[in-house]
Amino acid sequence: MIDPGGLPEGGKAFSGELSADIFDLPEGDARALGPLEYDLWGQRFGSELLLTGCLSASFEFTCVRSLHPFVQTIRLEQAAVSVEIENEGEADVTEALREEILIHFPVDPRCEEGDEPQQCEIDPRYLSVDKPSEDELPTPPRAESDDRWSALDNLKDLKDQP
Repeated sequence: MIDPGGLPEGGKAFSGELSADIFDLPEGDARALGPLEYDLWGQRFGSELLLTGCLSASFEFTCVRSLHPFVQTIRLEQAAVSVEIENEGEADVTEALREEILIHFPVDPRCEEGDEPQQCEIDPRYLSVDKPSEDELPTPPRAESDDRWSALDNLKDLKDQP
């Protein structure tokens, strides 16, 4: 909580931690391993509160290649977060700081990009090329009557015609 009305004209420094509970990530997604740490400078510009500085939080992700868990810290050295001041009194910037970290999550997390990089190799049992039939891994059934994809394939064929 920051009181924008109490900020000096030149701004003020804020540092501390917010509990890992603020991330509230769904089951099976990344898992927060610690608090969100912040070291920010706050300034008021009319009805806007601008926070600039450093944000960081550590998470456990699952590698998209190897399916192994790994730790990666999301560290934003030059974060800039703008919060609209809706009314006088304290402004809760927790959600804005949370979102700033979450939008920097890796799209395809790979263990080679973790805090302690690991060898990132696909388990050959999951490759379909040259896959032996006796590998004990079930092959998922294919949809028998899904015409949506064939309709799209027909459109592709039309594009190739003069």
